Amino acid sequence: MNAKQLERMKHGLGFIAALDQSGGSTPKALKLYGIQPDAYEGDTEMFNLVHQMRTRIMTSPAFSSKHILGAILFEQTMDRLVNGQLTADYLWEVKGVIPFLKVDKGLAPLENGVQLMKPISNLDDLLHRANQRRIFGTKMRSFIQEANHDGIRAVVAQQFEYAIQIAQAGLMPIIEPEVDIKSPDKAAAEVLLKQELLANLEKLPDSIQVMFKLTIPSLDNFYADLVKHPKVVRMVVLSGGYSREEANHHLARNHGLIASFSRALTEGLTAQQSDEQFNQVLLDAVTSIYEASIT
Repeated sequence: MNAKQLERMKHGLGFIAALDQSGGSTPKALKLYGIQPDAYEGDTEMFNLVHQMRTRIMTSPAFSSKHILGAILFEQTMDRLVNGQLTADYLWEVKGVIPFLKVDKGLAPLENGVQLMKPISNLDDLLHRANQRRIFGTKMRSFIQEANHDGIRAVVAQQFEYAIQIAQAGLMPIIEPEVDIKSPDKAAAEVLLKQELLANLEKLPDSIQVMFKLTIPSLDNFYADLVKHPKVVRMVVLSGGYSREEANHHLARNHGLIASFSRALTEGLTAQQSDEQFNQVLLDAVTSIYEASIT
């Protein structure tokens, strides 16, 4: 693990850009970007278009280490080029932005009020490739819809099992058990989730540290004890369906949490904008998310 990157991730000011839309979420991301489904045929054309979108974001002067600590990449993005360099090399060497990789394979069907991750059968190979590509860390997402203790316990246990494997491969795991912002049980689910996260942190070997990516909590500063925990490198939060304005408003009230936004980051960006317009919209977004992340 790159010591300079680890130090920056622990103490740097800024947020993490989530640029990891996968096959299931890419059509929606492209549509919001102004590219309709009838503009492309098949996965190859779709992924080429979304890489063009990501490249435009990453190469924009608004996308820099002044406001951004890291970026989460889709697996294909890790193997593609940005301005002639592998994406992770471009991010770190040119932009000073720490590269992460989404490693999960999507969600399993709903059971006990939660969706576990589908098995990551090729994880060892993926981690080996990530190390070759100079990736710093990984991210993997589960989904919690209800305050079901058995379900939440299973989500956290699965996340930590993979996190240990990832850390032992020399990468920094981001554990992401998202709580549905629309759940009527959201606050109760967060109580159970924090309980399980703290219990599993205590069982972690002393040599392993992790990061968390969580839904912005219903109770302000509810995760303060996780922010301060010695085995937690950084606490980041997702926008979870909130608009950027809503997400920033909620985030700013939670000290020590930083953003890792996807939809809220790219909100307002379109393929039809001139470079000048695109860069200004992105700069406005990046600045507002940064300000909400340094409270």
